[in-house]
Amino acid sequence: MSSQPTLQTAPALGTHPVSGSLPGRAETREQLSKATYDLLVIGGGILGISTAWHAAQSGLRVALVDAGDFAGATSSASSKLLHGGLRYLQTGAVKLVAENHFERRAVSRQVAPHLSNPLTFYLPVYKGGPHGAAKLGAGVFAYSALSAFGDGVGHVIGPAKAQRDVPELRTENLKAVAVYGDDQMNDSRMALMTVRAAVEAGAAVLNHAEVTGLRFTKGRVTGAELKDRLDGTEFGVTARLVLNATGPWVDHLRRMEDPNAAPSIRLSKGAHLVLKRTSPWKAALATPIDKYRITFALPWEDMLLLGTTDEEYEGDPADVAVNEQDIAQILDEAAFSVRDQQLKRELITYAFAGLRVLPGGPGDTSKAKRETVVTEGKGGMLSVAGGKWTTFRHIGRTVMNKLAALPGHPLADDMEPMSQLPKKLPLPGISNPQAVAHRLLVDGGTPGPRMAADTAKHLATHYGSLSFDIARLANENPELGERIHPDAPEIWAQVVYARDHEWAETADDVLRRRTTLTIRGLDTEDVRARVKDLLNAGDAE
Repeated sequence: MSSQPTLQTAPALGTHPVSGSLPGRAETREQLSKATYDLLVIGGGILGISTAWHAAQSGLRVALVDAGDFAGATSSASSKLLHGGLRYLQTGAVKLVAENHFERRAVSRQVAPHLSNPLTFYLPVYKGGPHGAAKLGAGVFAYSALSAFGDGVGHVIGPAKAQRDVPELRTENLKAVAVYGDDQMNDSRMALMTVRAAVEAGAAVLNHAEVTGLRFTKGRVTGAELKDRLDGTEFGVTARLVLNATGPWVDHLRRMEDPNAAPSIRLSKGAHLVLKRTSPWKAALATPIDKYRITFALPWEDMLLLGTTDEEYEGDPADVAVNEQDIAQILDEAAFSVRDQQLKRELITYAFAGLRVLPGGPGDTSKAKRETVVTEGKGGMLSVAGGKWTTFRHIGRTVMNKLAALPGHPLADDMEPMSQLPKKLPLPGISNPQAVAHRLLVDGGTPGPRMAADTAKHLATHYGSLSFDIARLANENPELGERIHPDAPEIWAQVVYARDHEWAETADDVLRRRTTLTIRGLDTEDVRARVKDLLNAGDAE
């Protein structure tokens, strides 16, 4: 028998928006069109979100818009890692690795411990492989030293011990396994919490709002014309400064400012596969494919994440998708270190691809630095692209420092210097997720049925202390405490919460980015229909 509520009762599940709900889209559009902002950020990927967060913290009046959903493109198509960048040691980038480690540890320990978790990595050394055991052993030791041994000391273990932790590890010709530590996250959830932090700091935000043109005053970019993609409403935003943070679309917007603008970036496609696991994994595998490339097999969201590819992409960014060649390559490369029974195609639940933004120029994309590209256009619009998830706070601060130093100082008089802001301001919901899960299990279900352990853990590690708001919804209406799908930990209260507190407008917003139903392959037609009913119930209010 299905645990899902029937369609007849669906409207009762969420007809009334949660108290303290976000302003409606019409209200937000009116706010955006009437005010004059210090900074308009176009692009709701993590780079734009982080900049908006830091700008709002510094006292600026900030608006953030995105043509799709927040983190709807590249920022939700990552390898889900917060990492120092082990491969950068090969190029001698010791300072970069140390900086990455600092940011990784700040996010995972002080800023968002509720949204990230430590992950042990095994780097298998096979006979005839691109690297020897001694070299990799020295490499992981140096890597852990650059993190002040905060994740333990990088070392080497034997094949037997490694296979106990990763039963699907291929042991033929396996000589040794190097061990190191990094962190993992759900990128969509981390981005959404950062949007929430920006709004709590005073930013006005709107997703599904496409820029159709730029506003100019005496040759300077002073805002943008927009169209609400959901109902077609056209409106505009005026701002003293416009930041183009549109990722793969950065040059498209630069050409709106200057039709003759030369390309500033190139794109690299990275594809991933998500599979059901055939056994528990207590560690991740990072397997060298050649001198420069590593393929990952990562336990993530009770699934297995494989990837990634790295090839130049020249098509429309909106069309990026996983193809048969990507699937074959990922499975072939995973087979270096993962046993065949874990790589059967029927285990694949989802595949996704994203575009890395790299500095323009020649050369192999796999060897290109993941650095941030900042350009200023003839109309004064600042464009920023690239970088990596691990350093999202650092990139936000860097962009703000750049804005403060612009000729004419358009913002400097009004903004608090970055150096004066809290160094490691936490994201909303900060808490110890184990404590939250325990509390949900003890308190959850009063007066309704007891909350399942997997649901409590899921809520705690995706919302932190905000989980209690979701539990309250389920307690007030027991049908919201039922699972969305029998095989996933999510409950219907999360859909209502996503609608009223997390800017979810479409079924994909909910199923792909605010929950894990899509990546688990559980976004059935029935589930999608019920989610749409709940979203529409909020609209009707």
